[in-house]
Formats: sequence, C-alpha cells, structure tokens
Amino acid sequence: MEEKDRILELRQLLHKYNELYYVKNAPVVSDREFDSLMHELQDLEALHPEMFDPNSPTQRVGSDISSDFIQVEHRYPMLSLANTYNRGEVSDFWHRVSEGLSGAPFEICCELKFDGLSISLLYENGRLVRAVTRGDGSKGDDVTANVRTIRSVPLTIDPSLGCPDSFEVRGEVLMPWSSFERLNAERELREEALFANPRNAASGTLKSKSSKVVATRGLDAYFYYMLGDQLPSSCHSDNLLALANWGFKTSSATKVARSLEEVYAFIDYWDTQRSSLPVATDGIVLKVNDLRQQQQLGMTSKNPRWAIAYKFQAEKVKTRLLDVIFQVGRTGAVTPVAEMEPVLLAGTIVKRASLHNADIMEGLHLHRGDWVYVEKAGEIIPQIVGVVPGEHGTSQSGSLSFISVCPECGTPLVRYEGEAASYCPNDTACPPQIKGRIIHFISKDAMNIANIGPETIEEYYSRHLIADAADLYQLQVGQLCGADGSKLKSARKTIEGIRKSLEVPFTRSLYALGIRFVGKVVASQLARHFKSLDALQSASMDELLAVEGVGKVIAESIRSFFQEERNLLLIGRLQMAGVKFELEESAVVSPVGNVLQGKTIVISGVFVHHSREEYKAFIESQGGKNGSSISSKTSFVLAGDNMGPSKKDKALQLGVALMSEEEFLKMTGWE
Repeated sequence: MEEKDRILELRQLLHKYNELYYVKNAPVVSDREFDSLMHELQDLEALHPEMFDPNSPTQRVGSDISSDFIQVEHRYPMLSLANTYNRGEVSDFWHRVSEGLSGAPFEICCELKFDGLSISLLYENGRLVRAVTRGDGSKGDDVTANVRTIRSVPLTIDPSLGCPDSFEVRGEVLMPWSSFERLNAERELREEALFANPRNAASGTLKSKSSKVVATRGLDAYFYYMLGDQLPSSCHSDNLLALANWGFKTSSATKVARSLEEVYAFIDYWDTQRSSLPVATDGIVLKVNDLRQQQQLGMTSKNPRWAIAYKFQAEKVKTRLLDVIFQVGRTGAVTPVAEMEPVLLAGTIVKRASLHNADIMEGLHLHRGDWVYVEKAGEIIPQIVGVVPGEHGTSQSGSLSFISVCPECGTPLVRYEGEAASYCPNDTACPPQIKGRIIHFISKDAMNIANIGPETIEEYYSRHLIADAADLYQLQVGQLCGADGSKLKSARKTIEGIRKSLEVPFTRSLYALGIRFVGKVVASQLARHFKSLDALQSASMDELLAVEGVGKVIAESIRSFFQEERNLLLIGRLQMAGVKFELEESAVVSPVGNVLQGKTIVISGVFVHHSREEYKAFIESQGGKNGSSISSKTSFVLAGDNMGPSKKDKALQLGVALMSEEEFLKMTGWE
C-alpha cells in the first residue's frame, strides 16, 4: 500500500475509533494501540505535507497560534427559547400549540436542556466547514479551530451513511463535571482564579485564542437540532437518530410525549435524576416533533412558538453551619459570609455561602452548629435559605449577630437610610477598600489595564509600590522586573498596558473613579451630558437631577465625592498622567433626525438586527434619550430577547409599553 493511501486509511480508522470511544462510549482498541496508529499517521503526514487536512485526527491537539475571532452571519437565526418555571406554564404551552394547530394531533419531543455554550456547525460534503457561537442570534464568533479539538465533534462523516451535501447542526459545548473539577484543582495549585461553574469554564475555554489550550480542557458537546434543505426526515426525533448514526453525540434522555401527563412524567423524573449526569443541566426543552407543524406554528420576534424551556428549581441541600465571617468590599460594604461543612451542591463542593446583609442574616436567627439549607441562586452563587426546623445549634453557642465595627480597621459601621448594606466609613485607611478601588479602576469595563489583576494589585500594595490608582502611572520597569531581571518581559508588558489605558474614553474613566452608586450606564450618561469632568464637578443638584437615571441618592453621592480633598488630589494626579476626563468631539452624537425627539427609551435584552450600542447611538441620533432604568418618565422599553423578568414586571407595573425590535425598526424607518 502506498503511503498516501495509508494516510487516508489511518484517518478513517482513527475517526471511527474516536467516535466509538468519545461518542458511543464503546472502545474497541486499547489506548496504546490507538496512540500507535496516531503516531504512525503523524509520521506519514510529516513526510507528505501536501496531504495536510484540517479535519485529520492529528489536528485535534490544537495549535499555539493565536487568532482573533471573526464574526460570521448565521444562515438560520439562533433564537432563544421562552422559559417556564411551573406545570401551569407548561400546560399553557401545550394548549397554545393545540390551538395553533387547530386541534390537530401532535407530539412533543422532550429533551434535557444542557447548561453550556450554544454552537452551530456547518457540514458540507461530509466535512466540518465552520463552527460559530450563538452570539447575538444573527451572527456569532467563528471558533472552528477550537471546536475541532473537541473529540465528540465529528470532523468528517462517512459518505456511505447518506448525510445531506450541506446541513447545519445545533448543539451545546459543555465541560463535564470531571473536567471542571480537574481544571479548578490545577488552577488552585497555580493560585489562579477558579471558574464559578462548568458553563463559565466551557465558555471561557471555547473563546480561548489558543486551540492548544482548548484541547487540554476536556470539553464535550451534545447535539439537539438539524437544519437544511434536504433533511433525512420531517420528524425531529428521527433526525436526532440520524445525527447519532452519523457520529454526533445526542442525548439518550429523549422521549416523544403524546400527552401532557407524559411531559410531566419526563420533567419529574429528570428533576431528581439530573444530579447523576456527567454534565450540568438546568431544565427540559419541549419541542413540537413534526417539522411541518413547527413551520405552521412559526415564531414571534424573539422565540419559536413550537418550543419552550422548562427550568428546574434550584437544588437545595442540607449542611452544618460552622461560623460567619465578614468581608469588606471596595465601597466599604460589609458582607456576612457563612462558613459550612463542605457539601456537594449542583455538582460542586460548597464551603461558603453569602448571607448578603444584616437583615437577612438576623432574619435567619443563625447559631454555630445549625443545620441549614443551601441552594445556588441562578445555579451559581451559594446562599443559605433557611434553618432546618428543630435542628438549631446548642443554646450555649448563642445567636450569631451582625458586627458593629469593621473587621479590617475597627471603625464603627454605618448604615445609610434606605440601604440594606452596612458600611465602613473609613475609606481613606481601610485596606480592602483601598485595594478594591484600585482593582475597580483597572477592571475591563473601566480602564481595562492588561496584565494586571487582583493578585498583582495585592502584591504591589503589600510592597508599598502603590497606595492609590494614580500610583500605577508612576511605576517603572525596574520596580517590577525582579532583582535578577527575570521578570523583565512581564514588567514591560505591564507598563505598556498601563500606558495604553490612557486611550480609554471619558465615559469609562469616569466609571473608573468608583463614585458610589455610579455604574457603567450612569457614568456614560453623565459623561455625555456634561462632556467633561470639570463641568460635572461644578454641576448643581438640579443640573445633576436633570440627567436621565440620576436620582437624589446618586446626585448627593457625586456632590459628596467632589467635596473630598483626597478625591480632588487623585483626579489631579490622574489628569497629569494623561487620563482622559473630557469627551472627545467624535463621541458627541449630534441628532440627525427627530423621530424620537423627547422620548426616553430603555433598552433591555439581546437583539438580532443591531447591537445594543448601535441602538443607543441611533436613539441619540434621532433626538431621543437612553434611559438607564425604567421609571414613569420612560416612553417605552425596546425589548429584545431574554429581557430580565424584573424589568418586565416593573414596566407592566408602571404601564410602560414594551416594543419589539421589529416594531421599533418599522416605527423609525431604520433599514
């Protein structure tokens, strides 16, 4: 056999072995035999570079080459699903489908909702051509090089299996619990920040610029939908079987239901059994099984009418409370944190849980030794939600109370009117507040200083290199490179990152100052309204209150900030360093129309046709104002996909209209 023929034979063989191992979970050769064949293929490919194929099994190890992602338009929009949280809403969905189909019989395909990163893969002539993230639904990031390293993703499909010449398959990229725990253990040893959950780890990994890094992380992928002009069947569940036959990993936990009771039974079963799965799930997806009926039902501007997601309630576990400690944030807010006996919760070991503030803590009437219930808010943040009845700690231990003085500097705490949090007012000498303000200053949404993180700030502060944000601009390479110069390259990168931050616009440098209650949106509103820090500093209460989104509390906080001498000194030093505290002329939007004259619009959710920033700029160009929060002054809400339920409730409560993206574009005439 010629070497070139052997290359083709080895590729086909290794693809098959790979599918049996990673997709079918049924290996037929030993790891040693697999590795031997892989080495043979690598050697032959090295001898024949003209035979290079990006879909070869040898390419799954990835590359060190860094590549920025390009945006790719989706051939079919990747819309999200409407969420339901109880049986009543599932019943409503069932009856809407029945009504939409004029009472015709239908089936519902019940599937697990995997908690990862949505992906769309394009195959042409049996070969993986492109992998694109969901993005904003209309376009996403091209992550093909990274997806090729995921071993459960078919790179090629045997042509004898009869797949279409061109089709797309939708799925979810996941990090299994085993990979997640291994990754976090490795990061902990290196004293790196841990990932909060497998979804964050999968998302961060897939967006890595090094596919070689992706290859080491142990990602997995499950697939749940096929699109194209020549699908094997008009039945969704049959198409899932076809995908499995072609080598795609699909969930075996799929059931076709013909009654509402069968849907409920599927939900009830997996609500308890999901904890035994190797990957994270956060709900059930219900889809009308017949593709022709899906087309008949159609979709709204945001969601398909033929599918819905049922979200599981947060998992709750029982453990023993050991103690409560108190942490001080950059604003001086003091947060009580419960220390508990380690317990497995939603796939991760939990040792700590937030108690939020004094009111919540005292409302729980906690004692050392209490048995408590813990759940994850949004499946991410652990929190204590109650004490197990009759299982309080010993009476001798006494009730745990909120502290009255700062645990870091001993200053008596204060609580401002209308606020739940307690604060340490010693913002000039309380170490966590000083370091917290600097960490806020360097953060991505503020000055975005590369190569510096919280650990670096901690080190610089302990070495007395910095005492405030302005000191960053006085740092020299010699101070950072180490006594033997071993960190010279890193030191130069750090100084370059600090220098580059001087290009950050006023909208972000204002946010970086960390004025209490002034978030990203309000900072941008203030910067665009006053155009310079000098104008903002001299603004009266009435002038501040005239800015959309600024109320009495924010206005008083701004006035108070500029009345403190140390803040004025800091600003002066930052200005001398070259930080921009004036809006550039190019950033000032001059209205070019009056379609939205006098209207205040709040934007919420994700959009298909334009980005949020494009909509904000357009609103200003048409004489409108961008609101940061919904109030009685809001004209309407431009509501995109996944609008937050709290905002929706507030709009309904105040009688503020919700306008879809399509309605907005039609009203304004924006093509």
